[in-house]
Amino acid sequence: MVIGYDAKRAYKNNSGLGNYSRMVIGGVAREAGVRCILYTPSVGGRHEHYFDGCVRVFPREAKGLWRWAKGLWRTFGVGREAGREGVQIFHGLSHELPYGLPRSVKRVVTMHDLIVVRYPEFFHPVDRLIHRWKMRHACREADVVVAISEQTKSDLVGLMHVPEEKIRVVYQSCDPIFWNATFDDTATVVAKYGLPRRYVLCVGTVEERKNQMTAVRALAELPEDVGLVIVGRPRGRYPEEVRHLVAELGLAGRVVFLQNASFGDFPALYHGAVASVYMSVFEGFGIPVLESLCCDTPVVTSDVSSMPEAGGDAALYADPTDHHCLASHLLRLLDDDGFRRRQIEKGRIQRMKFAPDKVSDEMMAVYRSLLDD
Repeated sequence: MVIGYDAKRAYKNNSGLGNYSRMVIGGVAREAGVRCILYTPSVGGRHEHYFDGCVRVFPREAKGLWRWAKGLWRTFGVGREAGREGVQIFHGLSHELPYGLPRSVKRVVTMHDLIVVRYPEFFHPVDRLIHRWKMRHACREADVVVAISEQTKSDLVGLMHVPEEKIRVVYQSCDPIFWNATFDDTATVVAKYGLPRRYVLCVGTVEERKNQMTAVRALAELPEDVGLVIVGRPRGRYPEEVRHLVAELGLAGRVVFLQNASFGDFPALYHGAVASVYMSVFEGFGIPVLESLCCDTPVVTSDVSSMPEAGGDAALYADPTDHHCLASHLLRLLDDDGFRRRQIEKGRIQRMKFAPDKVSDEMMAVYRSLLDD
């Protein structure tokens, strides 16, 4: 089975879409009889050695004149190259498919979310047009549209009018670093960043949709020895609004912003927290919820979109704007050790629904079904 992948983000992206791409490719590449051809504008990048030693992975970069127009190569050049290399299935891992794929090549595209359709105000007008164009083309051309949650499937049907029979839900997992963590270095990592003994962790890009303000307001109702650690890149004006709220509530000494934390330290940061908080107003899946469960850390998250799918009965839920409810959940986790342990045990069960091997098996089932048709 020869599978081609749009692998730009597998090599270049350190966040959600990159982690998803590496997880899918890495899992499929373990299967006997599979040849994975990775099309990327260039192999160089933070993850250029990620697939070293994978004998079934073969990267392909833009060559010749395409080196001067790598974006156009991804859209208009890759399809023809895939045809020449005998690719049987091409999988666009993040909302898009190239033009020019031969009709003999089966097409799969993963749709993570339709946030650009639901919340267009979060995007520049030009970006909105480009994203929607690519998404419509991919959904129209794909033989199978993989949705990473039932929420995304519902949006594909309701907002993009994709036929339901064309969609397969295959949940995503999180980076292997969370599944393989031992947490021996937790105390060292906590000390490295100068964190308080008791802290609540909030992971995610600091932007309006991620809604860190609710966590800040909830912190004001927690004991004074409890801190809030916000880990994520700042985006737009929202981070300054969050800092202004922190100052306004007199919480400056209790909130830590970590913009450049090493990804390798994330499991220890989760494990050292009394709880994690993820109050996003909308997500296609909600990876920080699963990351928290993998690190034996109780999580409180929003009761909207896909978060209940990720958290199941292992997470606690609140309206994303209700900081009083969030604070109440956190106080119980702080004060009731038995309850906290029970949530951790539930998390160990819930997280297995998204184990990497399970996700890889389900993706391979999608591929095999296409070739069996």
